[in-house]
Amino acid sequence: MNALWITLALLTAGFAGWPVTALVFRLARTIDDKADAAKAAEELAAEARAADERANDPSADVTVDKAAVDPAADKTTDRAPADRLAGGGAVDGEITVAADVASGDAGKTPAGAAGSPAPTTRILRGGAIIGVLERLAVCLAILGGQPVAIAYVVAIKGLGRFAELKETPVAAERFIIGTLASMLWAAGVAAVAKILFLS
Repeated sequence: MNALWITLALLTAGFAGWPVTALVFRLARTIDDKADAAKAAEELAAEARAADERANDPSADVTVDKAAVDPAADKTTDRAPADRLAGGGAVDGEITVAADVASGDAGKTPAGAAGSPAPTTRILRGGAIIGVLERLAVCLAILGGQPVAIAYVVAIKGLGRFAELKETPVAAERFIIGTLASMLWAAGVAAVAKILFLS
């Protein structure tokens, strides 16, 4: 009977953890989007105040309305704040990043790519499979009475992703959120199984 409970705990930790981790990613993105929108609103208000101060400056003899002179002058602000990166690159759903941003060539236009979309580079490839294996290892470590093995899992995962995490801040945030959510889910499932069914 214990083998059945261990198998069910492993399956639940390993494969039911993916929707939980995806939900945590969605929650984190919602929080980030709200923070970015608030920051953009503050910046817009500050720009409006500064423009108003310049317009009401009695020492200025000429006031030019940039939007009236050239309505296409400010097309870069049409994008959502969450989609902008330093250097003009864009992050698409925190899974891909523009190739020029990933390689450090932000702002350079490749030859022949005037109207084509920028190529993207996948970040954290294999994350779903690694996540399942990580949850299985954490659950096995706890069920086997060897929670120290979790440190090995974290060390191997961190060393394997080090170069990618160093280059891409979005990948580092996604790595940390995913690892913590995944490990907490697996540890919780293992603890519940151990307390309720295996004691």
